Amino acid sequence: MSLVNLAHVCSHLNNATKARLGLTSIPNSQLHLKLALALQNSGYVSSVVRGGPTPPPSHILLGHPVANDEAQGVEPVTQSNVASRRLWLGLKYWQSEPVLGKMSMVSKPKRRINIDVAGLRQVIRGEKSGYVEGLRSPGESLYLSTDRGIMEARECVEKKVGGLVLCRVL
Repeated sequence: MSLVNLAHVCSHLNNATKARLGLTSIPNSQLHLKLALALQNSGYVSSVVRGGPTPPPSHILLGHPVANDEAQGVEPVTQSNVASRRLWLGLKYWQSEPVLGKMSMVSKPKRRINIDVAGLRQVIRGEKSGYVEGLRSPGESLYLSTDRGIMEARECVEKKVGGLVLCRVL
């Protein structure tokens, strides 16, 4: 797991929301895909689509997939093009303000922060636990990498699992 690349993704998403982009792409990796799907489940991102260097057709982004993707111009993954694959994220806006306000890393490449369930309960209540500040607003989220995948902090407390604190979304 490369936290350096994840830090680049966080800063890229911050810049894309400041520029008011509707669609942006990030490098394709398992960590980025799982985090993007967690952001989509939380409602920060409207769509997550794997594609090539060019944006995918709009019907996929609108949630109307066609049974035959190759007929719509989506190229299959081969050994020669796997390095150029991208994840295309549809960004959401509400009353001309971005839904994804600010995304910041908590764990750094030189300082990885792990937290247990008791510490997560404190963080969710708004209290500081170790190096992790508490959640201050209802719309704030904290994402962790656990043995069950990437999950939001409230979901981790429900399932009683701790892990590596990745990033915070305001």
